[in-house]
Amino acid sequence: MSNETSRPGDLLVRTGAIVFLVGAVATMATVAPLFLGADPLPTPAYFVSMLMGVGFVVAAAGVLRAAAAQRRAAREAVR
Repeated sequence: MSNETSRPGDLLVRTGAIVFLVGAVATMATVAPLFLGADPLPTPAYFVSMLMGVGFVVAAAGVLRAAAAQRRAAREAVR
């Protein structure tokens, strides 16, 4: 664990990255049978692969939140 303090948006970025990785693994798992000539996976597996986009949006929200907090801190420092 680092001794760096947690900033606004960090948790959202970490959560988004994890959700994105779960979606990426699911995407690879759903595409693999198409290349291997096996039977395709059931429909819920394709829905899990949509988590990739959800994770991206959550991480982007965390980045925007961090940027807004930095902008707010810069404005307060000027005053």
